[in-house]
Amino acid sequence: MQIIDTHQHLWDLDKLPYSWTARSESLNRSYRLEDYYAATEGVGIIKTVHVEADIDESHILDETRYILSLAERDDNPIAGVVAGCRPEYDNFREAIEQIAGHPILKGVRRILHVVPDEISTTTTFAENVRSLEEFDLSFDICVLARQLPLAIDLVKQCPNVRFILDHCGNPDIKNQAYDEWRAGMKEMASYPNVVACKISGIIVNTDIPNWTVEDLRPAVEGVIEIFGWDRVMFGSDWPVCTQAASFKNWLDALTILTISASEEHRQKLFRENAERVYRLSKTA
Repeated sequence: MQIIDTHQHLWDLDKLPYSWTARSESLNRSYRLEDYYAATEGVGIIKTVHVEADIDESHILDETRYILSLAERDDNPIAGVVAGCRPEYDNFREAIEQIAGHPILKGVRRILHVVPDEISTTTTFAENVRSLEEFDLSFDICVLARQLPLAIDLVKQCPNVRFILDHCGNPDIKNQAYDEWRAGMKEMASYPNVVACKISGIIVNTDIPNWTVEDLRPAVEGVIEIFGWDRVMFGSDWPVCTQAASFKNWLDALTILTISASEEHRQKLFRENAERVYRLSKTA
């Protein structure tokens, strides 16, 4: 099967600073394209969407330009880029204008679970996110399950912006806390401008290293039930996922959990929805 990975990261600590990686022994090293190739060898990856990796704030544009330069090279898998951004700042539009219009740039993201909740509730934040419509860019939402109401408020304030929910809305798999998560996800899915939810990033929410495939079932099947097969996309969250499992371990787990699905539905999950949602060129 041909697979599009809608959520992969790269960082080169010899080129740019990612201070947060120092908090993780396994992630405090460079992860370059050649490492991604090695991690995904033989699994059928045809394209990827690179998602910003929370670079130190003063280097956000540097990261975007560097990744876009990689994507412009021949014979590489990066077909789309989701750049970092700071909608809480007054100079948001000025920063976006410096990168907008690049054909490989598809959207932006602001990770919200690493900052105080109130950051995303300001008038400035909502106004800046609304302006993404002018630039034809989507917004990846990355929140914890308890923050889904904040994400919903933002979605409601920006009806003409395409939103993509990362990491299944980050349910607390380790503690099997699904009730509040399911309620939030159902409301999130009710808004048509939430165009997709990535089935990604959840393996690090398990009881590492004792997770099993069955631990993931409520989150995976819950997202598919709530959003439907037309609004789900596969993402690896590599290399962050390696804190709990290899790329292939995660892909194998998701394959097992969707083994009873039709070929049509599996094609949507692993490739076709990504092409449509991130507006990637189609693959025969």
